[in-house]
Amino acid sequence: MARTPSDITVPDLSGKLAVVTGASDGVGLVLASRLAAAGAEVVMPVRNRRKGAAPVAAIRQRHPDAVVSLRDLDLSSLDSVAALGATLRGEDRPIHILVNNAGVMTPPDRQTTADGYELQFGSNHLGHFALVSHLLPLLRAGRARVTSQISVAANENAVNWDDLNWERTYHGRRAYSQSKIAFGLFGLELDRRSRAGGWGITSNLAHPGVAPTNLLAARPELGRSRDTAGVRLIRVLSRTGLLGTVGSAALPALFAATSPDAAGGRLYGPSGFQHLSGAPAEQAVYSRLRGLDDAQRIWQVSADLTRTEA
Repeated sequence: MARTPSDITVPDLSGKLAVVTGASDGVGLVLASRLAAAGAEVVMPVRNRRKGAAPVAAIRQRHPDAVVSLRDLDLSSLDSVAALGATLRGEDRPIHILVNNAGVMTPPDRQTTADGYELQFGSNHLGHFALVSHLLPLLRAGRARVTSQISVAANENAVNWDDLNWERTYHGRRAYSQSKIAFGLFGLELDRRSRAGGWGITSNLAHPGVAPTNLLAARPELGRSRDTAGVRLIRVLSRTGLLGTVGSAALPALFAATSPDAAGGRLYGPSGFQHLSGAPAEQAVYSRLRGLDDAQRIWQVSADLTRTEA
């Protein structure tokens, strides 16, 4: 995989086990490939094993010594999340790196998960919250680095506390922002609880800036039959160098998950104009993610909704 002009050096990860959600394409595939190239064994949980076979083959073609495997995971189903947790706990191998990368963005009409939660809140946040809960013994055993992928959208709008499921009114962009704010609050609270409880887990946040990923592309299963005008514009600006590429968009999470200079409780993103592109660097945590009361509240609500306790 070609390096970007602002690339980073990934340390030797030999002997490490990494799990990357959403690794079948886009930023997640870049992350899985870079981790495998550095010597980590990479587990790629996917919804569709047939779709997942192609990226695994691509990684092995680029890196013949890579150790990469698929597992089943649908983040919009808490039963599926629990099943993956049971599978990995049964394998009883410490996890050293977990990148919570998968996500869905702005379905035009409100959709729900298998458990009845608004799709973005349920998949982007609740699914990952439950996954961390189920994997907690393995994360503690591996003194894991957990990196959760948020978005520039976590710096706008708010958590709709009075209607978390957007049942009274639905606004796709605001619901997406809520899912990423909740996810960011959780990621920072995980680091605080780990430090307080001596869990040995380091949890931080990353965001990719803006790049031509598939989040806004045609997704018939989300009710989006064609690419949005937004993603078409992003592709043009990416080609002209004004926005990042998929490769550069992966770098903040890669840095956050692997660099000895990355710390818990921090946010990493592109360092260029408005943090939309550029080399990865630490940036100020978004104001919406700083409230300790909000973090504790979203943790408890999430534990109740997922019937888990991280």
